[in-house]
Amino acid sequence: MNIGTASDKSGLPPKTIRYYEDIGLLKPGRAENGYRDYSMSDVHKLRFLQRSRGLGFSVEECRQLLALYEDKERASADVKAIAQSKLGEIERKILELRELQHTLQHLVAHCHGDQRPDCPILETISGRN
Repeated sequence: MNIGTASDKSGLPPKTIRYYEDIGLLKPGRAENGYRDYSMSDVHKLRFLQRSRGLGFSVEECRQLLALYEDKERASADVKAIAQSKLGEIERKILELRELQHTLQHLVAHCHGDQRPDCPILETISGRN
């Protein structure tokens, strides 16, 4: 199938599919005319990559997961280690975002939001506070 059909079936834009090919995540066959010829297996890999990226995995992590997926002798512990590492990363980011949320809530609560020029939000951002 051509890239347009692979795009329709995978839900990924052609530009993303070409990018995945350029970085070696996908290697479609070539038709006699030299055009890319995507198989259903390629479409399945594209969907796998799309879902992996949707879960927050980096391109390199997706590369590792895809290699493990294709390795029928893999140890599930290897897959779990990658997922646990990503989960820890996400939990750290959530904590950072919560800290930012609390800081901004505090600043917003202490800003009068009126016609006066003094503003604790700007004072904190400028480092004068």
